[in-house]
Amino acid sequence: MLLIYCVTICGNLLIILVVSYSRSLHSPMYFFLTQLSFTDILLSTIIVPNMLHVVLYEGSYVSFIGCITQLYFFSASEASECLLLTVMSYDRYIAICNPLHYTSIMTSAHCVQLSISSWMVGFSIICIGILTTSMLYFCGPNIIDHLFCDLVPLLNISCSDTFLVQLEVSLLSILLVIIPSIIIVMSYVNIIITILRIPSRIGRQKAFSTCSSHLIVVSIFYWTLFSVYVFPTRGQSSTISKVLSLLYTVFTPLTNPIIYTLRNKEIRKAIHEKSHKCIIYFNSRENSI
Repeated sequence: MLLIYCVTICGNLLIILVVSYSRSLHSPMYFFLTQLSFTDILLSTIIVPNMLHVVLYEGSYVSFIGCITQLYFFSASEASECLLLTVMSYDRYIAICNPLHYTSIMTSAHCVQLSISSWMVGFSIICIGILTTSMLYFCGPNIIDHLFCDLVPLLNISCSDTFLVQLEVSLLSILLVIIPSIIIVMSYVNIIITILRIPSRIGRQKAFSTCSSHLIVVSIFYWTLFSVYVFPTRGQSSTISKVLSLLYTVFTPLTNPIIYTLRNKEIRKAIHEKSHKCIIYFNSRENSI
């Protein structure tokens, strides 16, 4: 788990640094990719260190405020990632389906506005469910059979009526999961139709390669969210629940930089150029010494 965490942080930091220092990657698509890397770093940092402590000591004590705080930042980062993935699909839709107006629509100011809106909406709308959850009573054995303070195991140990919280979670799922997933599906349906109309095979491959990585990341992320929160399996064991939670809290932030670096030629080229410059720079310093 520690190795996965270190690789996740290093991989996402690598994407942020490469995009920041490579002028060839100063485009809306890569700007949103750096925002996605920030959410992955935040999500991993919120969950994995505490999870390591829980696993090593076969349990851990956490205050009620600490549990609610972890739940808030975890849920807010997940919500922000949902919205950022939706914005990235919108960016690919404009780039492929309306390329002549792409530069005039996806300006730097517009990209910053979309990014800030995704973060602010994600962190503000989650407050509704968190405030209601924090008002619940916990009078029984306060033992959470999970790897971190997630919503479902927290509701299972509450003595209060959780109908209102579950109703709010359902409404928030519609706003943050269902509607964004519909927008993403509609965007990619139009993208695929547009790509199939391109006469040359090379043109179709080039157009599809620009959005294939994002499509893979979206598929993995939303599949796990739907499995855990939107359509949970009845009678789902705690072991299955823990495994599914590991997928979207630990392995998704790990796979995102791997998928984008392995399948994106521009990022691989930028990494190669930067590493080559570093080697030349260090060699010149050694020769001067």
